[in-house]
Amino acid sequence: MLAVRKVRRKLRMGTICSPNPTGTKTSSEVCNADWMASLPPHLHNVPLSNLAIPGSHDSFSYWVDEKSPVGPDQTPAIKRLARISLVKKLMKKWSVTQNLTFREQLEAGIRYFDLRVSSKPGDADQEIYFIHGLFGIKVSDGLMEIDSFLTQHPQEIVFLDFNHFYAMDEAHHKRLVLRIQEAFGNKLCSACSVESMTLQALWKKKCQVLIFYHCPFYKQYPFLWPGKKIPAPWANTTSVRKLILFLETTLSERAPRGSFHVSQAILTPRVKTIARGLVGGLKNTLVHRNLPAILDWVKTQKPGAMGVNIITSDFVDLVDFATTVIELNDLLQEDRALAKC
Repeated sequence: MLAVRKVRRKLRMGTICSPNPTGTKTSSEVCNADWMASLPPHLHNVPLSNLAIPGSHDSFSYWVDEKSPVGPDQTPAIKRLARISLVKKLMKKWSVTQNLTFREQLEAGIRYFDLRVSSKPGDADQEIYFIHGLFGIKVSDGLMEIDSFLTQHPQEIVFLDFNHFYAMDEAHHKRLVLRIQEAFGNKLCSACSVESMTLQALWKKKCQVLIFYHCPFYKQYPFLWPGKKIPAPWANTTSVRKLILFLETTLSERAPRGSFHVSQAILTPRVKTIARGLVGGLKNTLVHRNLPAILDWVKTQKPGAMGVNIITSDFVDLVDFATTVIELNDLLQEDRALAKC
């Protein structure tokens, strides 16, 4: 019965992401572009903090510019080494943590984005860029891409978590906030009670974007949520066993009210990890062989006040990550059915 329900739900949510000459949908072509809109009605009034929501780690890093200066998030030693062109090529292999663009991630069902930003040395117009070792695209370009998707999918909600800022003074912060306002306008949701954030409430207000800003600057704008409202504990390990133990422990310690919760289901390379797999890069050295085991852990989880909420991963396209997380919400549907018995 569960398998039948999942098939029906996929057909209800699915849209063709790429044309198929046969006119049929293959598993690789079904996307989750409208999965929030397609949730059953009884979940429309469940707080978003109690739903299972797929997210991506270093969401913007599908493209980094190896011709740009090394970012201010790196040590002086790395900056000196990066004067050698080969070093930047190798850095790129370890800086990229996603294959999909923002638009492609959204179509796949990703609704939480982990964002790190920086000004660029010598940039006269004070523009802000995404950054992970190397500079990515302009923040304004990424935000407009997200907004374009949201306009076409008016019942989908996204979490944009600005959690690292580099080489930014007050003028840079003001510019970044202006870019956010220009991109989303009335789609921005003012900070308020986490428990009041339900799909139904947001649809009524026509709000689609929650911005989290891990900097005191958030106090100046009503639509910037404080970073403490979305804790994202970091395991900082290369061991899947230690990662899963950490995820379980931090979930058990999760506050039942007052905040969202991010489970970072990611492995973090150490210096010796990078040295051993220098040419292979993050995906081939650490992620590819371990992601299936991490996904197995995800499959055993359950959403709710003390369960999983947002789960993030590297290279979300390597396995059926987003759909696996989304389908955890079926367990909330099962609970309701059991309560009626």
